[in-house]
Amino acid sequence: MKDVVTLSKKVCMLGAFGVGKSSLVRKYVYNIFKEDYLTTIGVQIYQKSVTLKNKANQVGKSINMILWDMAHIEKFDKTIKTQILGASGAVLVFDLSRMQTFNELEEHAKRFLEVNPNSKLVFAANKIDLVDNNKLKMEQFLHLSEQYNTECLVTSAKTGHNVEKMFSVLASLL
Repeated sequence: MKDVVTLSKKVCMLGAFGVGKSSLVRKYVYNIFKEDYLTTIGVQIYQKSVTLKNKANQVGKSINMILWDMAHIEKFDKTIKTQILGASGAVLVFDLSRMQTFNELEEHAKRFLEVNPNSKLVFAANKIDLVDNNKLKMEQFLHLSEQYNTECLVTSAKTGHNVEKMFSVLASLL
């Protein structure tokens, strides 16, 4: 039997304030959700390992995801560039109940890829539990993911909808 290769990868959680970045991470790492909103100050770091299977459905690689849950970025300065430097991937999150948060995604993606040009991205349309399915919103979201040649997933930190899948998709890309 072949030994499992373990890789450690830094992943940044990016998006506007209140979109659910911290809630998605806590749901993924600890399987908990809290209704109360606490603003992230600076960066909180979490860790979770994901074991990937190969094409023969056998254990392939293990990815130790080091999740950097970052506070909302008001301006992209040297401090932010230093924090995201060396990241292998990012989850870019917006809140489906506040479409103005969608408008920041492309700027976050561009800035992140300027610092980490070979990184992988996944987009998350969070809080599906709060809204009815709106096709126009999703078409905009799908267009952005096509533009960046990556996956987009509709998620809910509250219900857990697609949270595990979102991080698994990113782990596979890494």
